[in-house]
Amino acid sequence: MSEEILKKYPELAVEGSPTVKQRLDICNNAVTRMAIEASQACIKNWGRLVSDITHLVYVSSSEARLPGGDLFLAKGLGLNPETQRVLLYFMGCSGGVSGLRVAKDIAENNPGSRILLATSETTIIGYKPPSVERPYDLVGVALFGDGAGAMIIGSDPILGKEQPLFELHTAIQNFLPNTEKTIDGRLTEEGIGFTLARELPQIIEDNIEGFCKKLIVGFPDKDYNKMFWAVHPGGPAILNRIEKRLELSPEKLNASRRALMDYGNASSNTIVYVLEYMIEESLVIKKENKGDSEWGMILAFGPGITFEGILARNLTV
Repeated sequence: MSEEILKKYPELAVEGSPTVKQRLDICNNAVTRMAIEASQACIKNWGRLVSDITHLVYVSSSEARLPGGDLFLAKGLGLNPETQRVLLYFMGCSGGVSGLRVAKDIAENNPGSRILLATSETTIIGYKPPSVERPYDLVGVALFGDGAGAMIIGSDPILGKEQPLFELHTAIQNFLPNTEKTIDGRLTEEGIGFTLARELPQIIEDNIEGFCKKLIVGFPDKDYNKMFWAVHPGGPAILNRIEKRLELSPEKLNASRRALMDYGNASSNTIVYVLEYMIEESLVIKKENKGDSEWGMILAFGPGITFEGILARNLTV
């Protein structure tokens, strides 16, 4: 949100004004623009041609249209019309890891494929004018952010042409029965309204250990402090509860806390930022010969309440 947008759309600052059309006009264009920019940076770092991309997985909870943002992203990048697309809408904060799980499945079942995973979000879809009757809205304004992210996923990397960063192993998704109201989002004439129940951090704390045990069944070393932790930072309270329940050393969630501090909770994008910071930290630790955690967890939590998790290996250590 900016003064420029509010001057162009003053009705967005009017309580109860039906502005979903205006919001979607802004958001549909914005998320495509951000997704193209993030994807182009990702493809450049990857080092291969855009024509080598065989599949596209696009994730967003900030737009609604037919055709979807996946088509406009493919068009904006100049992807081959035969590129196979998957669109994941309204998965909230777990969307990034959901997309990673889906891309992993595609890569494993299509030898030689290269999947572009792109996420893009903006908070304008849910913006509300300040109100003394809703002081809790200020928490959301302070916590959530805009942005986009992108990754390339594939199997059997080509030596000399590709430099893999993480190896994805077990990937699972669980929803917790009877918690669907805990993260509640509704698309109305005023945009999307989100409600987060106060008990959300407690519910995640109560269920995180059981979920992680499912991920590491058969894994030889179950010492959590010998693993890395790439956790979607839904908020400080969630990170604090996970650290407490799993008895993690404070530095284990450094990447998650840095992403939250620098970008806020940018919904599906945030796990991309966390992994980026984790690579950065791993390279510093490797340079200093301090050793680092090779195996670890990639985790996110979204509406449902849905837990997404991937057991992964950091190839940069």
